Amino acid sequence: MADRKWVGMSSGADRLPRSIELLWGRDEPGSRGPKRGLTLTQVVDAAIDLADKEGFAALSMARVAEQVGVTTMALYRYVDTKDILIELVSDRVIGPPPKIAVGKDWRRGLQQWATAEYEAIKKHPWWLDIPLTAPPLGPNNTAWLETAIAVFDETPVSEPVKVQMVLNLSLYVISRARLLREMSAGADADDAYPTVLQSIIDQETFPALTRAIEGGAFDTDRQANWEDADLRWGLERLLDGYERFVN
Repeated sequence: MADRKWVGMSSGADRLPRSIELLWGRDEPGSRGPKRGLTLTQVVDAAIDLADKEGFAALSMARVAEQVGVTTMALYRYVDTKDILIELVSDRVIGPPPKIAVGKDWRRGLQQWATAEYEAIKKHPWWLDIPLTAPPLGPNNTAWLETAIAVFDETPVSEPVKVQMVLNLSLYVISRARLLREMSAGADADDAYPTVLQSIIDQETFPALTRAIEGGAFDTDRQANWEDADLRWGLERLLDGYERFVN
């Protein structure tokens, strides 16, 4: 999800951006220079491994080159720029979409799709740090979009609205994953939140908030797996709205 202005794009009208060529396997390696000792897949996998260990901020051409045992200049024979490398990493790390059975109820299909996206992000939470300034065009991201749109095949929803509904659902999943990640970093403060809040408000000025606190609305230990449970609750309410709209 980097390289948003698609740097490396040829001035020729019929030439795809370099990042797209690499993502879709349409690149043609030059014949000059020493024989390549690596594959593009090895380079991308090394970048993902580095980010898994040290976070997205650690990704640089120099660090990835060190990971694969080549010089930084040699790495440029595989990927032209860091932006293009991030494009490749972003698409690879999200992986392929779930297989949703043909004819499956659209609501259950979207639930399966959204849950799979959430789980994919949780495996590599640093993916949330990749800037999103243009629609991703890699084969995996494209397959995710295709899979979700196809879920609506048996509904009367128009094509533009199908896409809007899918993107809205994905934004919900991404925001939940981001919230969980950031709150996990400050888990102690999160646990103390209702106690501190209760000590600084008064019941007359904040009656609704007081009732919420006393009713356990901010208790993170109210259930064994509250993060996933909250995701499912919000997802179900979103799909309730979708169902009303579709019907």
